[in-house]
Amino acid sequence: MLEVLPIQNKQEQEALCARCNIPFRTELLAYKALVDGDLRGVCQFTMDANGGRIVDFAHIPNGYEFEPMFVMGRAALNFIDLCGVHRAFFDAPCENETLILAIGFSKNSDGRYEMNLTDFFKEPCKHSKS
Repeated sequence: MLEVLPIQNKQEQEALCARCNIPFRTELLAYKALVDGDLRGVCQFTMDANGGRIVDFAHIPNGYEFEPMFVMGRAALNFIDLCGVHRAFFDAPCENETLILAIGFSKNSDGRYEMNLTDFFKEPCKHSKS
């Protein structure tokens, strides 16, 4: 079973970040993706007046799976949107552009992955980039 859950304490966040080879950033919020209880990835993110930012987005070494990473990215964006922040950026190191685009980001004129979250989660299956 696929689960994406908020990481509830900083000690767990630090340990899971280490497993995914990303720096632990105490000031960031984080989600974990699990399949049948086994870690698949971690997402660390933040938000402020300029928008939400996915800062770290990583899978466990030699354990990439598209679906857990996709759902985790969307979960972080949904949380950002529910907090009233309707602009998001993907600033994490990630070589998988197909995944970034599938989550819903596109490159802006500055070459930065950006996304407008306004109404995105009202009908996400009907969402189209226009």
